[in-house]
Amino acid sequence: MIRSATVDDVPEIRTMIRELAAYEKAVEQARCTEEQVHAALFGEHPAAFALIAEDDTGATVGYALWFPRFSTWTGRRGMHLEDLYVRPGARGGGHGKALLAHLAALCRRHGYDRFEWWVLDWNEPAIGFYRSIGAQVMDEWKVCRLSGDALARLATQAPAGDV
Repeated sequence: MIRSATVDDVPEIRTMIRELAAYEKAVEQARCTEEQVHAALFGEHPAAFALIAEDDTGATVGYALWFPRFSTWTGRRGMHLEDLYVRPGARGGGHGKALLAHLAALCRRHGYDRFEWWVLDWNEPAIGFYRSIGAQVMDEWKVCRLSGDALARLATQAPAGDV
């Protein structure tokens, strides 16, 4: 079963964020707190939305966290999938595909014309799965990121004014 996340899911979402980070060999980078997850999903101005996958017993087996984006090329909104995670014991049970299908249906309902996400280049099982559902893996695009000291240094170069 796929359903929208509720406030009661926040601790479990936080736990799964850490599980996903461990799988991606970056658990030390997953510093998000329950309070931050709560504010992002259920605050006055939500930054993101989440779906929960449950098995036949009602146990939480996965989640998807997404937010709207905008394409200047199409002039329309789209969806960015930040996290898709299914717990190891539930993989192969159709939960990941069900989460993605639910997200695709949300895209159609909201008139979004793009549904995009990132995948680590070493995650061959995920890449194969994504290709099997018709996703195009865009090898020519590279993700760029500024954070930490580099972000702080560049920010100091902003002209004074309305920042």
